[in-house]
Amino acid sequence: MKLFDVLVAFASLSLLLLIGMALRQRLRWLRQLGIPEALVAGLLGLLVGPFGPFPIFPEQVYKVWGQTPGVLISLVFATLFLGQRLPSPGVIWKRAAGQTAFGMVLGFGQYLVGGLLALALLQPLFGTNPLMAALIEVGFEGGHGTAAGMGATFRELGLESGETLGLAMATVGVLTAVVIGSTLVVFGRRRQWLAQKERGLEPADPNAALLQQIADEDPFSAGERLAIETAAGTAEPAEQNSLTIDALTINLALAGGAVGLGILLKALITALGSSLGGAETARLLQAIPIFPLAMVGGLIVQVALQRSRQTSLASASAQASVGSVAMDLLITAAMASLNLPLLEENWLPFIALAIAGLSWNIAAFFLLAPRIFSDHWFERGIADFGQGTGVTATGLLLLRMADPYGRSRVMEAFSFKQLVFEPFLGGGLITALSPLLIAGWGLPRFSLVALVLTLLAIGFGLRLGRRTQLS
Repeated sequence: MKLFDVLVAFASLSLLLLIGMALRQRLRWLRQLGIPEALVAGLLGLLVGPFGPFPIFPEQVYKVWGQTPGVLISLVFATLFLGQRLPSPGVIWKRAAGQTAFGMVLGFGQYLVGGLLALALLQPLFGTNPLMAALIEVGFEGGHGTAAGMGATFRELGLESGETLGLAMATVGVLTAVVIGSTLVVFGRRRQWLAQKERGLEPADPNAALLQQIADEDPFSAGERLAIETAAGTAEPAEQNSLTIDALTINLALAGGAVGLGILLKALITALGSSLGGAETARLLQAIPIFPLAMVGGLIVQVALQRSRQTSLASASAQASVGSVAMDLLITAAMASLNLPLLEENWLPFIALAIAGLSWNIAAFFLLAPRIFSDHWFERGIADFGQGTGVTATGLLLLRMADPYGRSRVMEAFSFKQLVFEPFLGGGLITALSPLLIAGWGLPRFSLVALVLTLLAIGFGLRLGRRTQLS
């Protein structure tokens, strides 16, 4: 592989993104469904990709596309904590306890239903690889970025089609989350489950006008994250202005340093595992992806900046920009290089897993959300349904549909919940380790652990979630 091939691959991905953006601007229904530009670009890339009907690029370019997701996902996760002002544990607990519990119910439950389905049906009938039990959580909670980043881990452990199936699962999740979630919002409004606007009174949120404007515009616009931060009062005043090149360079360097720490952590973990557990343990640990460790590296860098009183060097909006660019390129490359023949080989187990995961999320929303949340259960539940089926942005989209004026204050709780949730599930440590645990423990033992964790999450939510109200 030559550096020139990398340049051509980058140029081709950029062109696909520009075409995808143009299509979303012209096709209103794409915007209404909340389909991001990167996904549109990736689907277009399938047509000219290595397994598409019109492969127009050299083979070397496709090789770069195939390796791009595993590299960029580490950069995405490295930016999550950089530039963030962490609130006190007491504030996080008050606002996010119930929200976190429900998110864990969805995540652990996805492992549970995937494991039970694989044990009871997929393995006896189709001889399915047990690692496929992790695909629901990887695709639904994790999304396209996590699915692409987990590809190397799946291949290392013997599931060659893991990345392809994970990306397909993530695509199904995004589409069904928007369609079914929108239907649920309409149903909930008719049943008067949503926070209602009192006649003659101003919206409860002082930033209601901004929130309503965001709700009316493209839900995945480039300035969405900064707008939300500004509305919530979490963005620095300086961040609302244009950033200089120097600022962007510094923030990119900080993110790169976080990735470097992640690489170092993996080397240390692998070396420690080899010395304590032997060659087999080292082989399993070698399959650990870099991206959750890059997230830990970002947290270490942020703590170091706080201790040295240099927090001004890390900008939340700049890190969001770095992560957004990396994620867009990642999704486009991953979808464009999707190995369709591998998907065809496993389409029946894939459909069964997708239906099972979606059914679990819907059941949890109706049966558990009203019992876990003592106030604004619909708004809080629909936000996590969107994230647990699609991605975080899908959850925000559904929340704005259900509560465009911000009366429920769910946005704050949902944001705080990410600080506790994302380090573990939805692409965090548990997501990254799940294939290794299935390979090491066996699927029956893994499913039993998933059952225990799901029941604990439900019990935690029922006991403590109702004690923590938003108002």
